[in-house]
Amino acid sequence: MIIPAKDEADRIAATVKAALELPGADLVVVVDDGSADGTGRVARDAGARVVRHSRNRGKGAAMETGAEAVALLDEGRDEPRHLLFLDADLAETAREAAPLVEPVRAGTADMTIAVFSTTVKLGGHGFVVRLSRDGIERATGWTSTQPLNGQRCLTRAAFEAARPLAAGFGVETALTIDLLRQGFRVTEVEVPLAHRATGTDWHAQVHRARQFRDVARALATREPVVVEQLARLRGGRSR
Repeated sequence: MIIPAKDEADRIAATVKAALELPGADLVVVVDDGSADGTGRVARDAGARVVRHSRNRGKGAAMETGAEAVALLDEGRDEPRHLLFLDADLAETAREAAPLVEPVRAGTADMTIAVFSTTVKLGGHGFVVRLSRDGIERATGWTSTQPLNGQRCLTRAAFEAARPLAAGFGVETALTIDLLRQGFRVTEVEVPLAHRATGTDWHAQVHRARQFRDVARALATREPVVVEQLARLRGGRSR
């Protein structure tokens, strides 16, 4: 599994240790995305393999780096590992992620997306969630319950089909659109995971603004395709 992390020294050890308790878990890769604290050291001490970015490159880049690290470690294996992505602040609840893996392992889904059954607010404010959900629905016809949820399990084939990943916090929205458009099977799975509660201070507001920017950019590069397709269909019917 792959855990992108930035400045999560206070929670990453608990997340890594809980993730290692998952059935069949034999590898946890933490991508330290330019942290200014001891995130990488703490993760390594907790049992993770750690890859570090010297500067912060964003979530999408961290996910790609983690997947590349797993691919290197998979050399010589008969089958590549499935890729389970977890956020660094799940702490002890990470041990509850097993239901995300089961449909992918059983061959009934190419990507699963977590739906948190807890009441803790996800790391996206309402207007950002609506932007993502509405954009996914316009682009694919599919309605997501928690479109910004970063807890996802993918086959290696699905992950490679979605590369290059969208930048920053637009990655989840883009992943969903790109895989659905290519005919991959995407399903949501309810799991009792929980993030750190989202704050309302200045830093939280800046975080939400960045989320909005990245999701809007990811949609802007994908929705024109939908408009063009609709225009062609309408033009074909009018002839």
